[in-house]
Amino acid sequence: MNSVICTLFERHYHRGLVALINSLHKNGFKGDIYAGYLGLLPHWARISEHSVFEEQAIETCLVDQNIRIHFILLKTTHHLTNYKPDFMKWVFDGPAKDAENIFYFDPDIVIGYDWNFFEEWAGYGVAVCEDTNSPLALNHPRRLAWHKYYSDFNISIKFQEAYYANGGFLGLHKRNAGFISSWIAAQEHMSSSIGGLHKAYIAGKHRLAEEQLGSYFPFNKTDQDALNVAIGAWDGVVSFVGKEGMAFKPGAELMFHALGSPKPWSIKFSKNAFLGTRPRRVDKEYWQSVAYPIRLYPNWYLTWKKFTLNVASFIGRFYGKF
Repeated sequence: MNSVICTLFERHYHRGLVALINSLHKNGFKGDIYAGYLGLLPHWARISEHSVFEEQAIETCLVDQNIRIHFILLKTTHHLTNYKPDFMKWVFDGPAKDAENIFYFDPDIVIGYDWNFFEEWAGYGVAVCEDTNSPLALNHPRRLAWHKYYSDFNISIKFQEAYYANGGFLGLHKRNAGFISSWIAAQEHMSSSIGGLHKAYIAGKHRLAEEQLGSYFPFNKTDQDALNVAIGAWDGVVSFVGKEGMAFKPGAELMFHALGSPKPWSIKFSKNAFLGTRPRRVDKEYWQSVAYPIRLYPNWYLTWKKFTLNVASFIGRFYGKF
């Protein structure tokens, strides 16, 4: 089946992108990956082809005979977390217009399940994963605030269940491409409330005003809240997988999502172990996914990081925060 993947990154997040790509390769993905970015191309990108689509330059890197990465230097003023649906639509309407499915993954995700399942899943409806902060009650003040706010734009929201989706993943078939436009519309209408789509809340980077960071502010998770509004407004099928889908709880993990900060590539495991913080499953999966087919680190460094991770895991058996 013809599927494409898109993601967005800047600065050090290219280190997470490598693990995402390598894990896709390991689990059987074949096809094109569209990576929108700000700043500079990562040092590991070996560009083999230059092309232009509607005045947008595209730099292509061959991972192997089955996977190509297309790097697109972005011109948007949006915060990248708010640019996800716009980029998906640009890819699906443009260079990947012949694809059957499109998937978005944050660059701090590692895939842990056979790719064929993801394509099957997208065939069932709009595929999403439950967030670690889910559920959000159907009559929770934030949901009721969404109802009130979007009624001014003639958008009717009808939530069927209390699940709250994580904004780091979305998959759908082209017959459900209209969902992307609904997500974009939800964000555009949200813009005035948060002071513009160049603003977002990211752990460690409070770019929203302090009064907008509370749990009861309607849009304190910007793209994610808008995604859930779009789910409520969508009249088609939305296929939820629970928290186990992103390894937020034990179960049948589909992917491993490194929420918060620092990210797996920045963690000092030995120091953390003596402070009582154990390595997470996603940390281990990350360091198992940065050697092939893209090698991000030299052998000696990779060996050292795996050693310190194992030592930290051992210490964590006996000492940790409870």
